[in-house]
Amino acid sequence: MKAAVIHAFGPPEVIHTEEVATPVPQRDEILVKVHAASVNPVDYKTRSGHYPAVKQEHLPLTLGRDVAGTVEQCGAGVRKFRPGDSVYAMLDREHGGYAEYVIVNERDLVGKPQHLDYAEAAAVPLAAITAWQGLFDHGGLRAGQHVLIHGGAGGVGHFAIQFAKAKGATVATTVTAGDIEFVRELGADQPIDYKTQRFEDAVQDVDLVFDLVDGETQDRSWAVLKRGGTIVSTLSKPSQEKARDHGARGEHYMAQPDGAELREITALIDAGKVIPRIQAIFPFDEVREAQQQLEHSHVQGKIVLELER
Repeated sequence: MKAAVIHAFGPPEVIHTEEVATPVPQRDEILVKVHAASVNPVDYKTRSGHYPAVKQEHLPLTLGRDVAGTVEQCGAGVRKFRPGDSVYAMLDREHGGYAEYVIVNERDLVGKPQHLDYAEAAAVPLAAITAWQGLFDHGGLRAGQHVLIHGGAGGVGHFAIQFAKAKGATVATTVTAGDIEFVRELGADQPIDYKTQRFEDAVQDVDLVFDLVDGETQDRSWAVLKRGGTIVSTLSKPSQEKARDHGARGEHYMAQPDGAELREITALIDAGKVIPRIQAIFPFDEVREAQQQLEHSHVQGKIVLELER
């Protein structure tokens, strides 16, 4: 089968499309024929050697952490799926989605949302699960609370806005001026142009800060957090000393595949409450260009690789 593989860390040029053996599913595994895979920041961080969970000894490596496609073959213990089913999933770190086929454990695989095509579905799993786990598993967001999302126009952020609104929270988000209308369409109550306005002057007594930016933005966020509130970051661990000083919590996490949570997300999508937004779709042989755009351009929503229509 065809796969996009790296044998060394570096710029996009280290990605090579090559023929590799098609994997065979074990007892609780499913071989999925990939129709589309999304491009996430973890992909270019892995490729460049800046993702700490992937080291030199893990190479060669097929990139990609989520896919949408059809079931090709099931292991002997699989009960919930059959060949031909339309499915999607966030993948574990051992299996890469930039390939014609990928192995997925049955517990992580979910039926594709009914009203999404494969490219739209591929845009969902990793970014949406990351947003879900940050807001709810780690942030404990509840109806009636106030959340500030830093970076609300990106892949994770645009799902986080929609999930928070579906939960019944009030949503403020920092974005650029060009993103204000986009995040309003997603349901944001208070878009803040971070280039012209200090978010500390715009919001206060926030229950949860969901930080997708890091650096001084995270550090300044303590000023808007109410006592007992939480800062959750996908990028770095918030200062525990400052958390104590503010009577708050600071958490850092790395998203994990979770089929049960993806099924909840699927239900919201099928109910029309959540819509993935795609800025660009690249053919599979332009995987380098797709990563280049995500890494070096301002992207609203997601970028997707399409293997076949």
